[in-house]
Amino acid sequence: MALPTSATLSAIGEPHPLRQAMVISVVWLLVGLADRRYAQSAWDEGAPVGPIVRDWLLLLGSLAVLRTVSGLEGAPGVPLAALGPSLVATLVCRKAVHRSVLAARRDAWALRRVFVIGEAGAVDAVVGQLAERTDHGYVAVGACVVGEGEVLSGVRVCGRLRVQEPADFEEDASSVREAAEALGADLVFVAPGRHMSGGRLRRLSWALHDDGRPLMVLPGIIEVARRRIRLTSAAGLTLLHISPPTRHGLPTLLKDATDRLGAFLLLVVLAPLFALLALAVRLGSPGPVIYRQTRVGRYNTHFPLWKFRTMVVDADRMKGDLAAANENDGHMFKLRRDPRVTPVGRFLRRYSLDELPQLVNVLLGHMSLVGPRPPLPEEVARYDQVEMRRLSVKPGLTGLWQVSGRSDLTWPETVSLDLRYVDNWSWSWDMAVMARTVRAVLDGRGAY
Repeated sequence: MALPTSATLSAIGEPHPLRQAMVISVVWLLVGLADRRYAQSAWDEGAPVGPIVRDWLLLLGSLAVLRTVSGLEGAPGVPLAALGPSLVATLVCRKAVHRSVLAARRDAWALRRVFVIGEAGAVDAVVGQLAERTDHGYVAVGACVVGEGEVLSGVRVCGRLRVQEPADFEEDASSVREAAEALGADLVFVAPGRHMSGGRLRRLSWALHDDGRPLMVLPGIIEVARRRIRLTSAAGLTLLHISPPTRHGLPTLLKDATDRLGAFLLLVVLAPLFALLALAVRLGSPGPVIYRQTRVGRYNTHFPLWKFRTMVVDADRMKGDLAAANENDGHMFKLRRDPRVTPVGRFLRRYSLDELPQLVNVLLGHMSLVGPRPPLPEEVARYDQVEMRRLSVKPGLTGLWQVSGRSDLTWPETVSLDLRYVDNWSWSWDMAVMARTVRAVLDGRGAY
């Protein structure tokens, strides 16, 4: 914060630039401390842009007040000019540090040892969920099981609690304390169930907190963004308020405006590239340049999707003969070495250039720049109720599926990513996905 701020203040001729930069840096640290930006939980949330920008705006207002009180003269835009470069530097640095944290976690560093309490099935679910991904800071090292159920996840069972709550709560407390101590657990996860009443959980928290161990209660719901969650209380009950997914209002209007304007600008800027690609497709194999295909959009409505043709003309008729060779484990049809793909088409698919005409679909409102993959009608015909939720939003030109592996993903992984987006999308998240798309396209992993 101090370096770009002092440089900018010097460049615009402000008095005492170094002194001002130091004051700004101290105020920035205080703002961050007040909002708990340096707490462990802040890094578990990733590196979102929104909270940092809000802190920066608060800093800007604070500095405007300080300048007025201290009698510093100058245009009102001076703090904005001085802090513009520092905001960019802060975002870049925080993103870099977050990537380092994720890399450390993938290598089993910077992890907190978790002790899980719950019934056998709940313990397996928690351990499996933690083991499935590496973008968090927890590793399950053991469990205390309520009842005599068998734990199948392979986690070490270091104690058991009776199904019926004992009259002497020290029985529960001693079992949990001894197991947590033996495992060297940093904190405890509790998965409530029918045998874990509120009173029993409260008394367990006393025992754990007396030993200095934090307690986390798992509500059971998954894939909900933190911004949708709010804690409240009533009549002594702790309530977890979960806001519904954004479907209407200003955010959706902003998303639609971004889609239309972005598609229009990209079509104008990429017009020369479109001409070159069209020529390459025409010279590469006989047939039309543009391939038109019916896809399913929001609320199960059909629309014509346009792509640069990457296959031979009679590719659709050949699909039935290749069905037995399908390499996808779900409803999609994918072949890593599809014989129908032309040499030019293979290059276009490698860098997702064949999908550029879908910018017209975005401009017409059939699609969004970011969203789930647009499915075929025959795929949707086999969807279950969970998979149908993918159609709650417009399909996207890019999305979590594209920046996370594309065709290399299993069908359950694809559905999970799409549902995470459907339930938790935001405009800032869309911007982050589009930024990651550039790297994914250049990398070409999973594109075939």
